[in-house]
Amino acid sequence: MNWEVVAFVVYFVLVIGIGVYFFVKSKTGGEKDYFLGGRGMSGPVAALSAGASDMSAWVLMGLPGAIYASGLSQSWISIGLFIGTFLAWVLVAPRLRTFSIAAKDSITIPQYLSNRFLSSNIALQVICALVFIIVYCIYSASSISACGDLFQTVFNLDDGGRNTAMLAAAIIIVAYTFLGGFNAVCWTDFFQGLLMLAALMAAPIVAVAVMKGSDFVAPAAQLGDNYYNLLSSGKIDSAAIVTILSGLGWGLGYFGMPHILVRYMSIKSGKEMKRSQKIGICWTFLILAMATVVGIVARQYLGDELILSGKTSTVFIHMVRGVFPVVLAGVLLSAILAASMSTADSQLLASSSAFSSDIYKPARKNASDKEIMWAGRFVVALICVVAFLIAWQGNKSIMDLVENAWGAFGAAFGPVILLSLYWKRLNYAGAISGIVAGFAVDIAWAIAAGKMIIDKSDAILTGNLGGLYEIIPGFLVGLIVAVVVTLITKEPGKDVEAIFDKGVELLSEED
Repeated sequence: MNWEVVAFVVYFVLVIGIGVYFFVKSKTGGEKDYFLGGRGMSGPVAALSAGASDMSAWVLMGLPGAIYASGLSQSWISIGLFIGTFLAWVLVAPRLRTFSIAAKDSITIPQYLSNRFLSSNIALQVICALVFIIVYCIYSASSISACGDLFQTVFNLDDGGRNTAMLAAAIIIVAYTFLGGFNAVCWTDFFQGLLMLAALMAAPIVAVAVMKGSDFVAPAAQLGDNYYNLLSSGKIDSAAIVTILSGLGWGLGYFGMPHILVRYMSIKSGKEMKRSQKIGICWTFLILAMATVVGIVARQYLGDELILSGKTSTVFIHMVRGVFPVVLAGVLLSAILAASMSTADSQLLASSSAFSSDIYKPARKNASDKEIMWAGRFVVALICVVAFLIAWQGNKSIMDLVENAWGAFGAAFGPVILLSLYWKRLNYAGAISGIVAGFAVDIAWAIAAGKMIIDKSDAILTGNLGGLYEIIPGFLVGLIVAVVVTLITKEPGKDVEAIFDKGVELLSEED
């Protein structure tokens, strides 16, 4: 245990060191440098940063735990996520980078959407920023909660100790995000992405080697008839269709996830974009595939132990501590910290940039870059406090928190981002209507299904509506509303269409 503590402390020192380094370096930079890294990210750093900020502790705790308990039928989310990330890198990343440059060199998603339509009305920016702040409080809570679960399991802490561990993790996340901004976040994400991949690849391989040893005694494992079947019932029925659609629906989230989209915008050239696409797609495939393998191998290695104790989400922790020497186990368990922190820091910075650039800056037109950055840092701290309080309440699992936040972002921004990149006719009214409609339907559907972080007695409707993931109806309604409102309102002017044409032109020049 002492060596595991040492490993965690060394990890924390490293990420804080990165934050301090970029804090010193960024004193000569400005708003664009702090929130977008000066649009100078290399392909590998951007790719692993996008992946690490996407794959939170869910990929090391939630997914392996679900596979361990129920088998391959739980892997539809992984399939949906891989399809989504592939399409996002191919269809969205290159266009969003050039279109954000064409749209007055925008550095945030709300700013891009407003500049894309040359609107002086800040309503869209304000609505987007408010959605960011609300949803990121929930999303960041999942990462902080995962840190608490890790320390509670490893060090056998009581609930008070878990809360202390969450507070410590929150302070460290705020510290390096507060200090170093986008560069610090991306570089820590880069190393954290490598650590996550190494941990997921090493754990099942070593576990299989241990199980082949002559002194290994296989524990009792009561596998269901369809444990290795993608269909939990072994056949296509209504429940299976809902499960498949909901799992694949997770892929829609990539088109509207602000902390991932901004990584695409930060890549410094078309050449680096192509490198980033290859690395990002391959990394995501390996991460999702190995997380599934961890769950399958763990069921053979651990048997039914964690199912009986109700702690299936700790399957990766128990496997690593069982097959590796204590020092190496501490290093690999730091991957859970990496997954949690790489997601939380990205979310905090995205909400910070939205507030400072899209709310504070328009209100304080004469504000200096330094003042804007400090306003953003204040929001980082504020959101982290709220996220900690949500995690401290402990009313929802890590998976539930991620599910709610992922659905809200995907439904609100996904349709509008896609339309802004591929439909010249889209106008400001259509964009703002699509965002509001998608977000509202997603929230209403989630409440009706009893999934939101509120007491079910407050739900608007009752019933689980077949269990369909809320991002699907939210995304579809947002898309339809954006198209319909655009068609029944005034066409965008020639100057707005010129921005679309310039984005396409920049893209063709890089190809």
